[in-house]
Amino acid sequence: MSKSVIVIVVVLLLGGMFGCSTYNGLVGKDETVNEAWSKVQSQYQRRADLIPNLVNTVKGAADFEKSTLTGVIEARSKATSVQLTADQLTPENMQKFQAAQEQLSGALSRLLVSVERYPELKANQNFLELQAQLEGTENRIAVARNDFNTVVKDYNQSVRSFPANIFAGMFGFPVKGFFEASQAAQNAPTVQF
Repeated sequence: MSKSVIVIVVVLLLGGMFGCSTYNGLVGKDETVNEAWSKVQSQYQRRADLIPNLVNTVKGAADFEKSTLTGVIEARSKATSVQLTADQLTPENMQKFQAAQEQLSGALSRLLVSVERYPELKANQNFLELQAQLEGTENRIAVARNDFNTVVKDYNQSVRSFPANIFAGMFGFPVKGFFEASQAAQNAPTVQF
């Protein structure tokens, strides 16, 4: 064999190894994003599962405002109807998902504020336990969102960096969407006693 053939074979082998390594790295990061997304969904599902128990506890303990309860039930229904799979994590779909979840968060906030008018409900042990679980779930959701954004950032950096972006484009690794703060989060909530 001539030296030029050997050099070409070596270059092709090195290029192939680099391509395989890059592809496998992108697959690994894509799976990490999928795993993080499933953890986010798990926490949202936990919240959705707790809400009927919270609503039923409130119903049973107080002559409650039907509009508030109806709002929570409708918001839960809308939030659980917007489902995204890991391959649908585009920025646009993420905004739709977040909007549905924010509507549910707002309805839950109104429910918890309205409960302040019912001292017997605030002292009810079942309600206190559900409220603590709901607060814990909201914290878990925040942690899962932050973890998701961290792995999406790492994935997006890999997908957009040269020369991995060439392989990402060839093999269909699109940029993923982040969770972003809602416009309402820009204003501090007012607390009145």
